[in-house]
Amino acid sequence: MSLFRLDASIRVEGSASREIADIVEAGWRAEAPSASVVRRHLGTEPLPATVWGAAVAGSALPAAERSPEQAEAVALAATLTDELLDAEALLFAVPLYNFGVSQHFKTWVDLVITDPRMGPGVPPPLAGRPAVLVTVRGGNYSAGTPREGWDHATGWMRRILADVWQLDLRVVEREFTLVGVNPALDSFADVAAQLKDAAEREAAAHAPHLRARRPAAA
Repeated sequence: MSLFRLDASIRVEGSASREIADIVEAGWRAEAPSASVVRRHLGTEPLPATVWGAAVAGSALPAAERSPEQAEAVALAATLTDELLDAEALLFAVPLYNFGVSQHFKTWVDLVITDPRMGPGVPPPLAGRPAVLVTVRGGNYSAGTPREGWDHATGWMRRILADVWQLDLRVVEREFTLVGVNPALDSFADVAAQLKDAAEREAAAHAPHLRARRPAAA
């Protein structure tokens, strides 16, 4: 049993997405405490912003004609893809930043897709693997709130993970993580506490999903 875990928060201490993902990971570990975990900390160890362009250009050339930068980018894309393909289950913890997708997570996805095993026109090699996406938002973007429709990240992440890569995806969402940090949100403390409790229960409930075994390949 093996797990790939990706964190995109720029924070370590006090990170709400890491906290929720820790609950999922702990539940996954319950049956195999010594199981292997491969980690990518994109928020604290980001990929270079230029690596995607270099990988795109390099993948269109024979290996012998690639520049050193292109060769390095293509090799990095292969390494990132290997990390995914080698795992039996996948856990992603990605907060909402400025109403959109974390730039670190977007760069990672774009780079992975440059690998020929993950690109368009081939059967998704991750199809059916169990995965959990944890996403958190500082405010409240749920239906009926003033910020409804301002979350431009979660839908995109679902499209990539569930539709393009065809992972068997579960999603845990938590709102109001900035309550207690931003004084303007102090009046929502009770609601925020309820939402936090609900997200933590959902995270624990989704942990067994990551232990589901994939069907054997035909």
